[in-house]
Amino acid sequence: MDILFLIVGLVLILAGANALTDGAAATAKRFRIPDIVIGLTVVAFGTSAPELAVSVSSAVKGSADMAVGNVVGSNLFNTLMIVGCTALFAPIVVQRNTLLKEIPLCILASLVLLAMGSDTVLDGAAENVVSTTDGLVLLGFMAVFVSYTFAIAGSGRTEEPDEGTAIREMPLWRAALCIGGGLAGLIGGGQLFVDGACGLARSLGVGESVIGLTLVAGGTSLPELATSIVAALKRNPEIAIGNVVGSNLFNIFLVLGCSAAVTPLHLTGIRHSDLAVLAASAVLLWLFGVFFGRRTITRIEGSVLVAYYVGYTAWLVCHAG
Repeated sequence: MDILFLIVGLVLILAGANALTDGAAATAKRFRIPDIVIGLTVVAFGTSAPELAVSVSSAVKGSADMAVGNVVGSNLFNTLMIVGCTALFAPIVVQRNTLLKEIPLCILASLVLLAMGSDTVLDGAAENVVSTTDGLVLLGFMAVFVSYTFAIAGSGRTEEPDEGTAIREMPLWRAALCIGGGLAGLIGGGQLFVDGACGLARSLGVGESVIGLTLVAGGTSLPELATSIVAALKRNPEIAIGNVVGSNLFNIFLVLGCSAAVTPLHLTGIRHSDLAVLAASAVLLWLFGVFFGRRTITRIEGSVLVAYYVGYTAWLVCHAG
């Protein structure tokens, strides 16, 4: 049954990603909204819904390592595997403002989480806790980010489109149906995949923090992976990179913010090294965009990102309890 959940989940995710990308791109064109805004809001929020459901329910059940591990692991998967794999399919052109504002905001979010999860180092506390106050602060950051995103839309900020970019036009009702159906497929497929993966993992006796950082994180991030690869193949790189950046910010600010606001998250299996690797991955993505490839994540850089993730996962498994 677990294997069946995995297969059905993957099918729903791929179909949902295709429908969502078509609907979001058509909506952006009809309302003259920059593709990057669609990626940073509608697509990012929809594909982050599995993380929100898993982390909040884990927090309520007292599984803090699962809640935080899901977010940390998902963001690592987004930054390293999704951007890396997408670049292997087609190099990703990154807008200048994304490099100057949105990716640095991802770095800031990762550093804030690192500070919040370092009570034993910074305050000499007995344990690391992402408190209710921390959660409210993260939600405040979320409000600022959403305001900034809508300010982008209001200013009409955009860059010259790729000459090869072709967005298929469709009636508004059909675009809405594609977005709604796509999100349903992504969320439902992601949940089925996670259920199947967790069933297999628990039967092998894998620790909760490792499950959260790897299988659950990878499963809930499959919507982002599918959506970004499909967007890249459709020659719409703004949605691809915007989806990843937006999802990472949503995961830390909204998902962890809501989870910690519900109940304090006591970290036991999540280590400083995991949070530090997350921050380092965001810095690496920014460096690749700024200093190499003329604001393009190339195939070589994509392979480096994938290798980084594989190496971290191997290290995590080797050091698992």
